[in-house]
Amino acid sequence: MKGVLLVNLGSPKSPEPKDVKPYLDEFLMDKYVIDVPYLLRALLVRGIILRKRPEESAHAYKKIWWDEGSPLMVLSERMHKKVQAKTEIPVALAMRYGEMTIEKGLQELHNQGVTEVLLFPLYPQYAMASTLTILVLAEKIRKEKFPQMKFTDVPAFYNKPDYIKNLSDLIQKSLQGYEYDQLVFSYHGIPERHIRKTDVTKSHCKIDGSCCNTPSSAHAFCYRHQCYETTRLVVEQLQIPEGKYVQTFQSRLAGDKWLEPYT
Repeated sequence: MKGVLLVNLGSPKSPEPKDVKPYLDEFLMDKYVIDVPYLLRALLVRGIILRKRPEESAHAYKKIWWDEGSPLMVLSERMHKKVQAKTEIPVALAMRYGEMTIEKGLQELHNQGVTEVLLFPLYPQYAMASTLTILVLAEKIRKEKFPQMKFTDVPAFYNKPDYIKNLSDLIQKSLQGYEYDQLVFSYHGIPERHIRKTDVTKSHCKIDGSCCNTPSSAHAFCYRHQCYETTRLVVEQLQIPEGKYVQTFQSRLAGDKWLEPYT
């Protein structure tokens, strides 16, 4: 029997520091997020970052928290219900971090007799800190707990027509009747070394416009290329003039060179 597992990032249980801290610990201690040796990662995360960041992040979470809960969780649940309503096969929802674990999602499908799982990371662009960490953990859990299951994963959908159209429609709706100077496409940043690590050719990536614009098999796993391609396709769809938009990367940690330009 076939089934689908939708996987998103995750969220703290509440916007309070006591719940934000363990969430950040799980997230930042992921070796695919901060890809340095364990002891150095533990020193950085538990010795430095978690001393102040939980309070700061809790303050930020409180600004966006909804009455129903975390916006990411609420919207993911809504999407889950809509997807399930469109198919007769079982659909489960899981998070990479937090209480709604991938193992629980797979267990839910297993309990319904599912043996073939379509693993669907809900990230349009591929990155080791988002897509890869989901695939690796899911495979580890499969081997340990559900060896009878078979996985097929959904590849990055950054350039799929339906995604581009839906994204463009949302942007167009927001821009109606609004005079703007620049439309800012702000993607989450990642360290430049992550781009090089996911370069399957081991030689194509130069972190500049030349490599992203030159066709290569590396693009299947290149976050930078995929972000620029999403922007290009949306700009083309909406016929946004040159000079009326800019692409940037947000949220970075100090110490390493991250994708530029910074938001």
